This record gives sequence, C-alpha cells and structure tokens, in this order.
Amino acid sequence: MSASEVAGLREDIENLYEAVPQLKNVFNIKDKIGEGFALKKTKWPKHVLAKIGPRLYLSQQTIVIKQGTFSSVYLGTALLKSGEEEKFALKHLIPTSHPVRIAAELQCLTEAGGQENVMGIKYCLRKNDHVVIIMPYLEHESFLDILNNLTFDEVRDYMFNLLKALRHIHHFGIVHRDIKPSNFLYNRRLKEYALVDFGLAQGTPDTKIELLKVVKSEGQQEGFVNLSAQRSVFGERNFNIRISAPTDIAIMRPIKQPRMMMDVSSRKLAPRKKVVPLKTASSVAARKSASTCPSNLTCDCYATDRVCSVCLSRRQQVAARAGTPGFRAPEVLTKCPDQTTAIDVWSAGIIFLSLLSGRYPFFKASDDLTALAQIMTILGSRETIRAAKTFGKSVLCSKEAPAQNLRTLCENLRGTNLSGRKSDPMHRPLNSCGPDLQTDNPKKETFVSPQSHEEQDQKMLPPKNTVTGDFKRMRIDMKGWDLVPDEAYHLLGRLLDLNPATRITADEALVHPFFRALSS
Repeated sequence: MSASEVAGLREDIENLYEAVPQLKNVFNIKDKIGEGFALKKTKWPKHVLAKIGPRLYLSQQTIVIKQGTFSSVYLGTALLKSGEEEKFALKHLIPTSHPVRIAAELQCLTEAGGQENVMGIKYCLRKNDHVVIIMPYLEHESFLDILNNLTFDEVRDYMFNLLKALRHIHHFGIVHRDIKPSNFLYNRRLKEYALVDFGLAQGTPDTKIELLKVVKSEGQQEGFVNLSAQRSVFGERNFNIRISAPTDIAIMRPIKQPRMMMDVSSRKLAPRKKVVPLKTASSVAARKSASTCPSNLTCDCYATDRVCSVCLSRRQQVAARAGTPGFRAPEVLTKCPDQTTAIDVWSAGIIFLSLLSGRYPFFKASDDLTALAQIMTILGSRETIRAAKTFGKSVLCSKEAPAQNLRTLCENLRGTNLSGRKSDPMHRPLNSCGPDLQTDNPKKETFVSPQSHEEQDQKMLPPKNTVTGDFKRMRIDMKGWDLVPDEAYHLLGRLLDLNPATRITADEALVHPFFRALSS
C-alpha cells in the first residue's frame, strides 16, 4: 500500500469515527476491507443539467456527476471481557441510502441471519443519518484466487452450502437479487460460508420480512439505476463495473423498437438505427395524438428510421433490474415485471458454471441485450425465445445459435477433456461467448413440465465415468476433475433453466442426485 493510500485510509477511518463517535469507545478499526461502490466521476452532456439534482459540478462543456459509495466495510477489533480481542466487520451505510432500505436490510439480517450460512448481525450503531452494522468477521479467500485450485469435491461442497443459504432466505420470502461470489464468503480452511449484503433484497408476496413489503424497487428509491446494482462487498473486485445514466435524465436515446433484434455472431444491435431525441416538442405532440390509438393496432415502424404513433403511445415498462452484470437472469434482462426467487437460483447456476469451467467472470457484457445474446450462444437462441414467450416477452434473433453441450464446453475450457475431443487452447476469461465456442455435437435443451423434471432427477444414475491405464495416475493431479459425474451437468442445466417457472428451486436442488452423498 502506497503512502497516499495509507493516508487515505487513515482519513476514512477518522471520518467514520467522527460520524459515529460511539465506535471509538468499543472498536479499533484496522483496515477497510470492502467498498460498496468506488468513488467515480462520470461526465454527461450539459443539457441534462435540470434533471440531475444536487450532485452537479460544472466543467465547461460537461457536467461531472460525483458518485460516492453506498457502503464501506471495515475490519475492526473489540476487547472482550475475557481479555481477548475479537474481529468484526463494520459496514458503514452512507446517508444517501434510503432509510426504509437500510431498515429492511437490518431486518433481513436479524430475522434470517446467523444460521444456514447466512451472515448474522451483532450490533447496530446510528448517529443522525449514519448507520454502522456490526457483523461477525469471516476471513475468506478471493473467488478468483482459488477458482482453479479447488478440487471437485470442494466445488460440490461450495454449491451445496450456497444452495442451503438460498433455501433459507427463500423460506423467509427474501429475494437476494445480487448473488455472486463476492457476496458468498468462503473460508476454505475452516469450511465456513456466509451469504452477505442484503442491500438490494426484495420480498416475495408472502415474505416474512415486514419491511420488504414496503420497499420499492431500487430504480424508484435511488437517483441512479445502476449505482446500487454494482456494489461489491468485502473487498472482492467487481469485473463488471459499468456506470449508467440516471433514470430520469432526458438524454438522446435509440429509437424504440417493439422487439429486440440481435445479431448473435457479432453481439451488436442490428440493424443500426439513427439516434433521435425522444423528448422533443414533436415527440410530445406525437405522443398526445397517439394516446387515442386503439390497442389492437400493430406497429408499422419496425426496421425503419422513425417512431410510429403506436409505439409512442405505449407506456414504458418498468421492472427491477438489480444485480451484477453477468449474473442477471433472462427474466431480469428482458424486464419481466414478475421476478421471483428463481433469479437467485439462476445466479447460483452462473457461479456453478464458472466453477465447472474454471472461467470467471463467465459472462461479461456492457448492456442487457449483449448479455442476453451471450446466454443464447450457450443455451441456444430457440430455447431462449421459447422461454421468453412464457413470461410475455418477444425476442427476435437474426441468426440461430444452437444450444451447446455443457459438459463438453466446461471440459474444453478447463482443459480436462479426456474423451479425445480437442480442448480449447485459450486461457482467457470469457468476456464474450461467440460462435467459436460451439461444440461438434451441440445438445438441444427442451423445456418440460416440473413433473417431468422430477422424473429426470429420479432416473439419474451414479456416474459411469471410469479411468484406466495412465489416467489412474492422474487422479491426484486432476483433483477429481477427471471424474465429474453426469449429475453435475444435469443440475447445472436445471439451475440455468431459461424458464423461471420450471427452473429448479434451491430446496429441490439440495435433494438432487448430485448431492446424494451430502446431508441437507
């Protein structure tokens, strides 16, 4: 750590002591171990001035929006009555956080925390609008550092414990909405786990967390749509940071299309459209005249360079889209208004995909359309389109992408393909998943009813993988990766079911044959 960084850390700690003076009487703050959102500056065109609010700094031709952190996490120690020192994680929520959101996070930790691999809470201190949540400190490893050192048995244990945590919070009607490795702490030596950061949590209709019933979507509560969606807690580097514009800024936007059209091979919007300002006087007039348009009229501006009155008359759909890019479920990417605990299960499936393939982050997209296109290259465009229809979304893809065989894909990426298929020689993170990753025998996934999924689970047999000759001597070096059973990829497919209605639940996943040797 450089001298300037040390000075900055000391200043932060002193500022925290000043904001919440009672901390100084109990805790000795040692270090900052995580930050909810790094201090950044983003430039926007000058014409957005009237819509932004107080966070404005004029700079000639642009406005600089200063965006601070939502939370910072510190490592502190406290002297116990026994004379021993105990470590704690101190999460400082800065004043920009909505009071109801803070209270909801506290209630999640109080009601559901402290058991089943969910982080609990020890104390909470408040001074004016500054809140500090004191939690047990779990020393943990960085996911990226240990990804390719884990044995297959460790991966099985990891997923089992993650799903236990999800089952527990889903029982309380909590949708975490930001499941990712940095929010699931793992102490490899002690075999301890902790699901953290409920700052984006929302409730199901029957949630047991009362305050989640009144929490609005993050887009309505916060001034910026993506600031809360990019938070990284307890020091894990977020590779998918992307700054987005405020939701209410009148900026230049692409012409609205009634459908999404994507070229999967190039992962770009096709065809390109001329950009026009939506909030011009003519657009407003057009919207007023279009308000009387019958609802059964079909759009006549598709694939043209204008916006018809039918499209202008449509209300903009608003749906929660919290979460970290690369871990968002298809129903989140397509702004489906009905989002359930299934979005957490999808994110767990993405983590499992990284563990099996040895690639992290597996998906890295700059926008939701690109993210959806990347999913199509793995799970198939037809399957994605079919699934989207089940939750009322229409997706148009200009080029068909076949579904891939998940085993072949993961083995090629990890370099453990022992069946004679050519392994992928590249050792780069999967920033994008293009056609070059297609396998020789792509496997078409189909959607079946929940009952038939259960029948498939019951029919799963013990692994038939066998090794002979020289491969026997490789078992220790391979750390079990040469003996990955079929059940692992069957479970992966169930976690990454594109249809949230038939996607396996955390409760069902824990009794999957893949975890037969483990006890839930």
